[in-house]
Amino acid sequence: MNTLMLQDILGDPEWADLLTPADRRGLTPLFWSHVRPYGEVKLNMTSRLPLSTS
Repeated sequence: MNTLMLQDILGDPEWADLLTPADRRGLTPLFWSHVRPYGEVKLNMTSRLPLSTS
């Protein structure tokens, strides 16, 4: 969902007043689902992990 579109809708009092606190909490993952709490993880797909087979 485009955040600008959501801001436009929530900026309109007619629509914003329809949302309950639970509805607003439901919007949170739209803005925070892309955040990596442990930083960026870079994978080296050209080498293998040194795992033993024994």
